[in-house]
Amino acid sequence: MTTHSLPARTDTAGPASPEKTVGRGGRRLLRQRAGRQHHAGPLTYVLLAVMAVLSVFPLYWTMVAASTDNTRVSQTPPPFLPGPNLFSNLARAWDEAAMGKAMINSLIVAGVIALSTVLFATLAGFAFAKLRFKGRNALLMLVIGTMLVPPQLGVVPLFMMMAELGWSQQLPAVIFPTLVSAVGVFFMRQYLSEALPDELVEAGRVDGAHSLRIFWSIVLPVARPAMAVLFMITFVHAWNDFFWPFVVLDMTNPTVPVALTQLSAGYVRDQSLIMAGALLGTLPLLAMFIVFGRQIVSGIMAGAVKG
Repeated sequence: MTTHSLPARTDTAGPASPEKTVGRGGRRLLRQRAGRQHHAGPLTYVLLAVMAVLSVFPLYWTMVAASTDNTRVSQTPPPFLPGPNLFSNLARAWDEAAMGKAMINSLIVAGVIALSTVLFATLAGFAFAKLRFKGRNALLMLVIGTMLVPPQLGVVPLFMMMAELGWSQQLPAVIFPTLVSAVGVFFMRQYLSEALPDELVEAGRVDGAHSLRIFWSIVLPVARPAMAVLFMITFVHAWNDFFWPFVVLDMTNPTVPVALTQLSAGYVRDQSLIMAGALLGTLPLLAMFIVFGRQIVSGIMAGAVKG
C-alpha cells in the first residue's frame, strides 16, 4: 500500500493586502476613501478666525492710534475706528525721528546680518551634519552652549572692543558681532541632517568634487527652503533689535528702534505720534512678508515633512 503525500504549500506572497482582505466588495470603498479629502469642521474655522483676529488686532490698533490725536487715544474707552490724522502723524513721525536715514541704516544692518547668517550657518550646518572630523560633537556642543549665555553679559567687553576698533557710533559695530548665530547653525544642521541624503554627498566625492563644490552644487539647492526661513527670521530679529544698537549708536546714525526713542523724549509723550512711528517701522516687514510669504511658508512645510 503506497501513500502519496501532498506537497507542502509554500506561500511566498507575503502578508495579504487590505484590498485582498476585504474582497471585491470593499475595494471600491477603499479607493473612495483614499481619494477623499478631509474637511475641517465648523469649530476649526471658528478657532482659525479667532486666532486670525487676535493676530491682526495689534497692527489694527496701531493704525487706529496713529490716526487720532493724543487726547483721543487716552480716553476711556479708547477709539476702535481710524481717525482722520493718519497721514499727518506719519509725516510728523518721519520728520521728527529722521525715519528716512533710520530705515536705510536698518535695511543695511538687517540685510547684511541676514545674508551672512544664512551663508555661514549653512556652511557650518553642512559641516556638522555631513562631514566627519575630529572634535565635531565637542564643537557642536560648544556652539549650542553659547545659546545659554545671556547676551547682556558681553555688552561691556564688546563695547570696549568696538571702541578700540574705532567703530563706536557706526554701523559696523552693530553688524560684525552678529554675522552668525548659534541658533542658525543648529537650525541648518538639523535640517540638512534630514533633508540631505548621504548618497548625494558620496556621489559628489566619487565624481571628484571637493567640499566647496559639493556645497555649491548639492547643498545649496537642497537647503534653499530652510535658508529662506532663516533669512526671514534673522532679518526680522535684526530689524527689531534695540538693546545693542541703542548702546553703540546715537541719534545721529540710528536704526529704526533707536530712532523711535526720539518720539518719546518729551515731558508729555504723544502716544499717537509714537504709534505712527511704530507703524512706519513695521511697514517694510509687512511688505517683505507679502512678497516672500509663500516661499517662507513652503520652506517651513518642507522642513516639517520628512522622507
